Amino acid sequence: MPFYYSIDGRKPEGKRTAEGLLRLKKGFVEENVPERSVDETLLLGTWNIREFDSEKFGARSDEPILYIAEIISRFDLVAIQEIRDDLTALNRLMKDLGGWWKYLLNDVTEGREGNRERMAFVYDSRKINFGGLAGEIVVPPVRKSGEVLEPAKQLARTPFIVGFRGGWFKFTLCTTHILYGAGVPEEPARLKEIDVLAEFLAARAGERTAWARNMILLGDFNIFDTTDKTMKAITDHGFIIPDQIKRQASNALRNKHYDQIAFIAPDIQDKLSLFGAGVFDYYKYVYRAEDEERYASAMGPAYLKTKEGIERDQAGRTRYYRDWRTYQMSDHLPLWIELKIDFSQEYLAKKVAQELGPTPTSDPAAPVVDH
Repeated sequence: MPFYYSIDGRKPEGKRTAEGLLRLKKGFVEENVPERSVDETLLLGTWNIREFDSEKFGARSDEPILYIAEIISRFDLVAIQEIRDDLTALNRLMKDLGGWWKYLLNDVTEGREGNRERMAFVYDSRKINFGGLAGEIVVPPVRKSGEVLEPAKQLARTPFIVGFRGGWFKFTLCTTHILYGAGVPEEPARLKEIDVLAEFLAARAGERTAWARNMILLGDFNIFDTTDKTMKAITDHGFIIPDQIKRQASNALRNKHYDQIAFIAPDIQDKLSLFGAGVFDYYKYVYRAEDEERYASAMGPAYLKTKEGIERDQAGRTRYYRDWRTYQMSDHLPLWIELKIDFSQEYLAKKVAQELGPTPTSDPAAPVVDH
């Protein structure tokens, strides 16, 4: 659990924060988010934390940072998108999480579409080990006639791929933040990015020299609906998206399927359906609709008047509050899945089933972690 030493219960913000944290803890139970295990399962999450951090509504205060830390600490490993070039907010988050929590992140992506964003994996090092593989996805050049190579168009925000080990499970994670583009379900540039990335990763997972046989692709795909071509672009390349994930709308309004977790995982494919998945809607517990008045002073003069000096009516204030709170928390909700990582019984059963005889040069019942 995070450290709460910065909370001063004698001040309104401190009391409000303590109350919010208690509601979050209760919410994990109400929303059926599993308890973390020592070594039996992996709780894996993905979360686009809106402009982490942005000056658009002012830097986040201690209160939302503690809420974010509380949510992340419920999982073992979380992929985070929309981390900005300034790492102040991330470092504040890590301080609250505790020294055993680590992160790996890529560099900023330049250009207007790149928005100087980073992506990161935040993980509990007591349970999850960094495997040594870390890199950014570079789409290979296109081969033209006459063996002329033409540089390929890269993704707007460079995907980040890292190898991890947890228990008996060795896996590669690739997190992405796909281009939004035009606000339509099957925007061509968005569809192209998803198709290119899924094809690239599927080919890499199938290589003999792949770091791990188990490839997990997760992040913000900006998919509107699971029936869209953008979703099909993932599964057409062999990735599996379990039904438990497909049912989860992950934006704050709960009407879009922006975030996804997809697998090419031969070692766990038949076990995916046995474990849970979900979206944690923290707005039921913090920054609730009924909390608007409590944040009036935190929102400042802009809550009462527009930048043109026009007085907001109550409906306008409420709209402002609902937008403002997404810059404290996010406009996305964390999507999670629970996977089995303890295959010791299966391994021992294979050993029992082996026939007596000379020792083979290779072990046909090799543990999952070693392929």
